[in-house]
Amino acid sequence: MPTPLSFVSDIAPYQPGKPIDELARELGFRASEIVKLASNENPLGCSPKVRDAIQGEIKNIARYPDGSGHLLKEALGKKFQIDPVKILLGNGSNDILEMASIAFLDAGLSSVYSEHCFIVNKLATLSRGANGIEVPARQFGHDLDAMLMAIRADTKVIFVSNPNNPTGTFVSPEKVRKFIEKVPKHVLVVLDEAYTEYLEEKDQSNSLSWVDEFSNLLVTRTFSKVYGLASLRIGVGVGNKELIEVLNRIRQPFNVSSFAQAAVVAALADDEFIERSREVNRQGMAQLVSGLKSLGVEYIPSSGNFLTIDVGDGKRVFDALLREGVIVRPIGGYGMPRHIRVSVGLQNENEKFLEALRRVLSSDR
Repeated sequence: MPTPLSFVSDIAPYQPGKPIDELARELGFRASEIVKLASNENPLGCSPKVRDAIQGEIKNIARYPDGSGHLLKEALGKKFQIDPVKILLGNGSNDILEMASIAFLDAGLSSVYSEHCFIVNKLATLSRGANGIEVPARQFGHDLDAMLMAIRADTKVIFVSNPNNPTGTFVSPEKVRKFIEKVPKHVLVVLDEAYTEYLEEKDQSNSLSWVDEFSNLLVTRTFSKVYGLASLRIGVGVGNKELIEVLNRIRQPFNVSSFAQAAVVAALADDEFIERSREVNRQGMAQLVSGLKSLGVEYIPSSGNFLTIDVGDGKRVFDALLREGVIVRPIGGYGMPRHIRVSVGLQNENEKFLEALRRVLSSDR
């Protein structure tokens, strides 16, 4: 085969959560017996309105989707009070992160991101042959002051994930805004807010409106989490008109399917489902926290729909939980070999995880 570029060979492939069917084949479980709490998915699934919308799109399956996403952008603009020309559509929000890297990074340039941040920030940087400046975390979260200090003359992008995955840490909107004010205007700030819908109301921000003030700000959101559309792969970016025009030049044609576009339009119209999802997450988070406290297990307080837990040896506990029919996420690749990440599930799923964890940890004593 042809020899790949050296920086490509140095990139470790992204490791997704283990699929239910794969574990069933490997260990002889029935799929219905397995609890998957590995990928921060919505345990309620999606809105019934989404299913109806997808069914209605089947008649157009032989047609290309609307490459401009006109109807979807109109719906997004109305929902979030944004001019549609400031909206960029992506095949998941990670697609938007990659577009930002393609547009602004190259060999000899650099990006800044935090230790323990969303792994795609690093992958998107290294895949361009650019240098990644990883800033040590503060209590597993972003140290924004240190990130500002890390900016160099060759820095073109700075990534902030808030709340952060996989740690669940959160920086207040006031601190994030002050940070953006201090970032040099030639550096693009990518503010990834994939888990923003899970924040309590007091922590919500009007960050989408900030793009009118900061020409170097790109805010990303996803429909994979609280909206329950992970398999459809759709995210959005919001920036000023000129920035979005630049990113649209490198956006792949038809990067968002007609099914995904129709699904999001329907999902935006179901506020009741979103509030129910938020409430299930609040209750499930309380259940997990209570259970971990009773087991004497340390965890990182989270503002997302997951908890990161210190179990001493994350890979060993991950493997042991698989044998219990529970899939979580080991995060040694994020520089956290002691930890596992567990998504908030339904009450019975959370209970199965806690019981399985109790048995696994008890076997060590």
